[in-house]
Amino acid sequence: MKRSEINEILKNAKTFLADHKFMLPPWAYWGLTDWQKAQKENYREIIDNMLGWDITDFGSGDFYKRGLFLFTLRNGKLNVDKKPYAEKIMIVEENQETPMHFHWYKMEDIINRGGGNLVIELYNSTPDEGFADTPVNFKTDGVERVVQPGGSVILSPGESICLEQGVYHRFYGEPGKGRVLVGEVSTVNDDTADNRFYETVGRFPSIVEDEEPLHLLVSDYKSFLG
Repeated sequence: MKRSEINEILKNAKTFLADHKFMLPPWAYWGLTDWQKAQKENYREIIDNMLGWDITDFGSGDFYKRGLFLFTLRNGKLNVDKKPYAEKIMIVEENQETPMHFHWYKMEDIINRGGGNLVIELYNSTPDEGFADTPVNFKTDGVERVVQPGGSVILSPGESICLEQGVYHRFYGEPGKGRVLVGEVSTVNDDTADNRFYETVGRFPSIVEDEEPLHLLVSDYKSFLG
């Protein structure tokens, strides 16, 4: 992805979040110079636990077809600190796919916080990490439900689904309903080691630096901040 494309996505995301009155912490709006001036020892949790802006096209080269915008608000680090939970806010466009995947460790609630409808397709996984041919049992807002393998669940604003470890899921915004503000509340999140994508994809983007970053992404911290 080009940095200019990422910057434009960030601008649009900030407008959408503001329209929905979803506020971010002050450091979210820092530029590279602000980070370089900061006393980094005071911000180690942000850097080490990968809090902040996160944009990916999953290696597709087409963010709006297969991609996702995320901001990680809080996150622990397994076997390192005491915090056992994580929280994200995401924006999902109409027909914008987050490809099929599950998590070995993380259990999560996916919440439609507003906007359009979110479509989620589900499979159980087999011991060899394929698609199982068994019905998928799950809960939406504490209510027990079941779908057939590959079946869809549509979450309207205010609804949520609990996804246990090993449950494959793919999601996108329902066509004709508008972009979706999506929350995630989970156990500790590790996007470097806890995602099992059914297809081989790139979790973090390769970036062409055609202009200065508007804001650093979580995948930028190592290269820009050390």
